[in-house]
Amino acid sequence: MISLAVLFGGLSLILFLLFLLTGSPELVSFNLGPNEVLWWDTGLCIAFFFQHSIMVRKSFRQRLAWLLPPEFEGAVYAIASGIALLILMVLWQKSGPPFMGPRGFFRWLFYIAYLLSFIGFFWGARALGAFDPYGLKPILGRLRGKRPRRMWFVVMGPYRWVRHPLYLFMILMIWACPDLTADRLLFNGLWTVWIVMGSILEERDLVFEFGDVYREYQRKVPMLIPRRLHPLPEVGPNFHPSPS
Repeated sequence: MISLAVLFGGLSLILFLLFLLTGSPELVSFNLGPNEVLWWDTGLCIAFFFQHSIMVRKSFRQRLAWLLPPEFEGAVYAIASGIALLILMVLWQKSGPPFMGPRGFFRWLFYIAYLLSFIGFFWGARALGAFDPYGLKPILGRLRGKRPRRMWFVVMGPYRWVRHPLYLFMILMIWACPDLTADRLLFNGLWTVWIVMGSILEERDLVFEFGDVYREYQRKVPMLIPRRLHPLPEVGPNFHPSPS
């Protein structure tokens, strides 16, 4: 289980980062027409969104617990999401030559924006502390006989400016590809809408998990777009919300 989670989760993530920067290599061509390509690619995105969104819901995790110990939920999610993402990238169809493709200095601006967004994403992942994209920590803890630790509300790094910096930096990476084709514009739009909707849905789970602590955080820090230069002070596990 651990090996499969690292294989599919890690491989799909590396290839996806290349996909975002360079576009689709169109490994498999179905010789579709321009409109058919866009409908096909839309279907691939919707299929991935459906798999990804269903598996993060609490109701699905409760059903999965009937079959597997809860420590394996993250690894199963990483395997399934990795496979779904690989399918999307392998079967993605290109619509034709780009209608926007800057050259020279302006092209390098896109590459720099992508690099800075990637660094920001890594910064946000490190700030989480408990970031575990492959679901390995619960399994290793189970094998070592350790009990799961309580999740504390902590605000560090870019979380002091926005509540969802990983989503923000992912959106920036999505739009940092310099060559814009019809299928890439479709991809950018669909994924941006899905990420924003996912942020809103995730907010409900976080409010349920942390209660008034997270509501206070919502009042002070914007969801995706930073609005001020001065960040929220770092918040540790002893944080208590101020009276409303």
